[in-house]
Amino acid sequence: MKESNMSKIDDLINQTLSEEDERLLQDFNHEPGYFSQALALFTGKLGWVMWLVGVIGLVFFAAAVYALVQLFAADSMLPALRWGVVAVILVQLSVFLRSFMGMHFEANRVLREVKRLELRLIKNESAGS
Repeated sequence: MKESNMSKIDDLINQTLSEEDERLLQDFNHEPGYFSQALALFTGKLGWVMWLVGVIGLVFFAAAVYALVQLFAADSMLPALRWGVVAVILVQLSVFLRSFMGMHFEANRVLREVKRLELRLIKNESAGS
């Protein structure tokens, strides 16, 4: 009697999980567009970090543009060289921060694919049982 009740409960759990897994699989079946993936970086637990990195990167880029303007406006070699070095460093910092955001972008894509594969494995296991 106890075995029969347990198997009924297991069947109910499997049916519930299957319905939920189907819904999750449908949610993960389509890959969001580039802009929605990029904007998703600014949400979640690390959203504030991405906002901070984005703002600092934008400030570095604006400062690099200013340094380039000063470079071309310089009338002697030494100030031009100084502004050129500053511009190169600021551009490199800006690119570094963008690559930091790009790594998180790719990590989110990989995690989404892993979740999709997990859901498919669960679906296959429940279909095989």
